[in-house]
Amino acid sequence: MTVLVAGAGPAGLVVAAELALAGVGVEVVDAAARRRSHPRGFTLSARSLELLDRRGIVDRFLAEGPAVPYGMFLPGVFLDLSAMDTDHPYTLGIAQNRVEELLEEWLAELGVRVRWGQEVVDLAQDPDGVDVVVGGERRRFSYLVGCDGSRSVVRHRAGIAFPGVDASSYGLIADVEADYDALATGEVFVLPRPGYVRIVLEEPEPRSGPVEVEYVRELLTARLGREVELGRPLWLSRFSDAARQAERYVHGRVVLAGDAAHVHPPAGAVGVNVALADAVNLGWKLAATVSGRAPDGLLQTYHDERHPAGARVLSTTRAQSMLGREDLAPVRDLLANLNGKRLAELVTGLDIRYDPRIPGDHPLLGRLAPNRPVVVDGRTTSIAELLRPGRPVLLPDDGGMLIRPDGHVAWVADPATLSAALETWTGP
Repeated sequence: MTVLVAGAGPAGLVVAAELALAGVGVEVVDAAARRRSHPRGFTLSARSLELLDRRGIVDRFLAEGPAVPYGMFLPGVFLDLSAMDTDHPYTLGIAQNRVEELLEEWLAELGVRVRWGQEVVDLAQDPDGVDVVVGGERRRFSYLVGCDGSRSVVRHRAGIAFPGVDASSYGLIADVEADYDALATGEVFVLPRPGYVRIVLEEPEPRSGPVEVEYVRELLTARLGREVELGRPLWLSRFSDAARQAERYVHGRVVLAGDAAHVHPPAGAVGVNVALADAVNLGWKLAATVSGRAPDGLLQTYHDERHPAGARVLSTTRAQSMLGREDLAPVRDLLANLNGKRLAELVTGLDIRYDPRIPGDHPLLGRLAPNRPVVVDGRTTSIAELLRPGRPVLLPDDGGMLIRPDGHVAWVADPATLSAALETWTGP
């Protein structure tokens, strides 16, 4: 049976591509009539670029935007990324909608096209599959992957709890045509963008409903003590410091990834990057499970690995949000002088280490394998190139490694544990 992926954002597109790489039948639907034309975010982190490199498509993204050797931890506090242990010690400036377009193009090359305007409205699962009402039809699938955003219908209809912390502070994002120099006075957070600016403002109290540009002007006037001319609004949105996480990422035949699995403050612009990490971790495990070649419990390791990683993102972004308060300016000044490699790798997710589930204390175990040169049949290649088909890689030389399809090291050099590692991650 086919897998259905609900949601054509970064998580859904990459999960579908991983399944297609493995020869698993997959369909992708999205409730929206078309993709958003205006970007919500602008960055890809080093870890995301490493993952895309492991599938041979990173150059498509690198061609789209500037690579800068720093990242913003807080307004006025920037992280030096140049010392990180990675082939990509920088942030790539690329609009989120362009990231999604490139991923959708890759997915189409693998033979899968997104069906827009098709909404999942209900589901019922049993041990053998899941019945889904989608696009006005009831259809049966082997698995349903919910990548349908923070208000996930899949999560809700599957009965998966979404505990967390309610909002205590509120803000809005306004992408408007305006004079950057008139706003860049240090009193408000403003980013220059091609043809417009992005303004981030605190709201004194929670509000609901759409944001109006007149309301943005009122908040700016109160903040600056003077009026600023604002032109045409391109995108207006609210946010808060609420943080929630699905209790289970795997629930029978229903699996969650991306914003459907976790929501957090927008600090650090990590949302797309966390979604990509979820998807690459999940895709190969779900493919092996559907194909009947997965070792026992393989799919559950997706929850076991990505739920703690998601919890750390929630904690980090909440801390960043709290540190943005006006009365904590001295702490921000201190951080601006203290930040270093450790903090940069934590924020970008490069330091993620998954439990290898076998004995061993080698520093590479559980970490993303470094992209070193490898000679195969007399030809020099690289670890990243070997991983492009989405299959595990075993390097049997003196410094041998077993590398999972997502690029993480599952075994290093110890002959006594190789059989256990293979049985744990690749099956019989």
